[in-house]
Amino acid sequence: MNNTLNDSIRVSARAQYLEHQSSPSEERYVFVYTISIENLGRKTTRILTRHWLITDSDGGVHEVHGDGVIGEQPYIAPGAVHTYSSGTVIKTPVGTMQGTYGMLSNDKDAFDATIPVFRLAVPQVLN
Repeated sequence: MNNTLNDSIRVSARAQYLEHQSSPSEERYVFVYTISIENLGRKTTRILTRHWLITDSDGGVHEVHGDGVIGEQPYIAPGAVHTYSSGTVIKTPVGTMQGTYGMLSNDKDAFDATIPVFRLAVPQVLN
């Protein structure tokens, strides 16, 4: 595992609350998030796996492991950005997501790219 390549990938995220799909009375808060994965390095890389930790404000953690992102294992060329959107449901109006992507460079170096923690929050719940 070559973790020095982790610095060549920058992951950013933004989340949005979907009020019309949520039901607070049933502890169902739906969020859509958009992820951008930028290759700052010199090697084409491929996203092979994902690992998410989705945490609600009660401390409940849902762990997700899977292949690729939204059914794909995309290649990201040097200087390119891969963007996709997906969604999640949590039981509280506030939570967080974070994780890693399992990556493979074109010369077969495997490494993990960190997905920094980002907040899931119903608008006006937090000051």
